[in-house]
Amino acid sequence: MSPVRVAIAGSSGSVGTQTLDVVRAEAGSYEVVALGVGSSVDVLIEQALEFRPKVVAVADPAQRARVAAALPFAEVVGELEALVEPADVVVNAVVGFAGLPVTIATLRAGRRLALANKESLIAAGPVVQPLRATPGAELVPVDSEHCAVHQCLRSSVNTDREVARVLLTASGGPFRGRTMAELEHVTVDQALAHPTWKMGPKITIDSSTLMNKGLEVIEAHELFGTPFDQIEVVVHPQSVVHSMVEFTDGCTMAQLSMPDMRLPIGYALAYPARIGTPFGRIDWSQLGRLDFEPPDTSTFRCLSLAYQAGRHGSTAPAWLSASNEVAVDAFLEGRLRWPQIADVCDESLQRYEQGADATVDDIVAADGRARQVAAEIIRVIAGPSRQEDPPS
Repeated sequence: MSPVRVAIAGSSGSVGTQTLDVVRAEAGSYEVVALGVGSSVDVLIEQALEFRPKVVAVADPAQRARVAAALPFAEVVGELEALVEPADVVVNAVVGFAGLPVTIATLRAGRRLALANKESLIAAGPVVQPLRATPGAELVPVDSEHCAVHQCLRSSVNTDREVARVLLTASGGPFRGRTMAELEHVTVDQALAHPTWKMGPKITIDSSTLMNKGLEVIEAHELFGTPFDQIEVVVHPQSVVHSMVEFTDGCTMAQLSMPDMRLPIGYALAYPARIGTPFGRIDWSQLGRLDFEPPDTSTFRCLSLAYQAGRHGSTAPAWLSASNEVAVDAFLEGRLRWPQIADVCDESLQRYEQGADATVDDIVAADGRARQVAAEIIRVIAGPSRQEDPPS
């Protein structure tokens, strides 16, 4: 059989580079036909010289001439959506709302979408959902939690009738067990020190606030059609049980593996088959215990905010996601303290302005307005000067 043709949007990031690890491990099974980045052209050039894709996309126009000179064998384009055409499966590893065009283009073209960009589905569910009915289109989640649920649901013949609960596991992030007083002056470096996963800065900060888990609740609702009252979050610090599904007969199916994003990436590339490389294999002689506990929603308020936005529906998830992106950027730049991320998101959601949600333009408008509101709140909270970390 011919190798599966793979395109990677966001190839320089954590998911993008690990996708290439899977391709290397499964020699002959996959052909990288397209790679795309925002501005990390040094990484892109190195990757392209190894994998020789037909198309490379560079969002930064100032860098395209340099890339074209370095890669004469590839067509250099400016839009990440152009990566879709030559591919059988598109890995959307773009960070944030910027990944929406790739999601839309992939499903509209009837390709398989290996989705690591949760924001595009969360923010634009009303737009994305109809595209999933396009002939040939498939959406296979790459997030470890949703990939786990996807695998567990394969044991059911009628998920609408047989699923009692979806249980999303959360590591708890670097601040599990801390009080709000202890978190008042945590640093950026402390928030970026995730105990089990190696991820990009934005998603790592989201994990520390539990906003990442809240957005995953909304994503699970969009992916699987599960009502919010049947989606629960449980803290599991070992990150071995990646999520669970409880069925109406009392059976709970769980997907277990050691933390390794290459397993869900490989699952999405090979679906409905499986790859042959055992990423995440468990040594059962060494696995001593599995712990579970409820999340602390009074300290980690972002989780409850996500449930609130998800239940409201329409453009509320887009509004919350955009507000959070602005708040996280401000924290990473030293303009907000860590607890103020939730403050900004809470205040912004209270100012939510509901509009239409039928088109991409409607979603983009809500996203843009939410960013303006969040920026206004940050100016009030943080003041005009850069806020420095307190002395240790």
